[in-house]
Amino acid sequence: MFKKIIKLAALSAAAAVLSSCAASNADPVSDGTNQAEITVSTDASDFVSLAEAVPDVILEIRYYSTYNFVGDRIDGYEEPCALMTKEAAAALKEAAGDAEDKGYMLKIYDAYRPQTAVNNFIDWAEDIDDTRMKEYFYPELDKSVLFDQGYIADKSGHSRGSTVDLTLFDMDTGKELDMGGTFDYFGELSHPDYTGDLTDEQIQNRNILRDIMLENGFKPLDTEWWHFTLADEPYPDTYFDFPVSDESVEN
Repeated sequence: MFKKIIKLAALSAAAAVLSSCAASNADPVSDGTNQAEITVSTDASDFVSLAEAVPDVILEIRYYSTYNFVGDRIDGYEEPCALMTKEAAAALKEAAGDAEDKGYMLKIYDAYRPQTAVNNFIDWAEDIDDTRMKEYFYPELDKSVLFDQGYIADKSGHSRGSTVDLTLFDMDTGKELDMGGTFDYFGELSHPDYTGDLTDEQIQNRNILRDIMLENGFKPLDTEWWHFTLADEPYPDTYFDFPVSDESVEN
């Protein structure tokens, strides 16, 4: 399958940034994976478009737009589509069915994220003067701490193809459920177990999403209420780098 695999060393020379702890967006290798065994691939043959595999979801691909913590369309996002491994997409389809039974739809912000996009994040984080989106996504933080505090890192679990960022859309009200915090907010407010000044309804809404995803084979991240990875992901040691585009997965 992996006709175009290159070793991580080739990518590391380009990225040249290290961070050991994950929070918003980063999700680097921190799960005991042997760094020496990691590979990078441009083979999209085991990926599918969620528009085809899970048609009953709403797509709002933030990194194709300019409404994200960078403030620009992110490199590698060539179309406003969402891609995942076939295995993750199949599990997400089950989750979408469960959500529909409860009166909701899944709304997807991000799924597969190419390494090219992660490198874009790294370049942005190194430009300390670019704070256009600070008031929306990291008002409590100075941009200079994003590496040290793990909000930006040189790898993302999204690049393994089985991670999704999402929320719930209430079909009765025609609105997203109130989660008490926005997608990609850098701070404690985004932690799934944060209660702080959240209302009972906001806490309950987070739990509804969490329960749906856990019941369908996904595991959460302890720093982001919107982030879930297929527990039995097919490529735990492979990071992919092909464009987010329907063309990437067309046979």
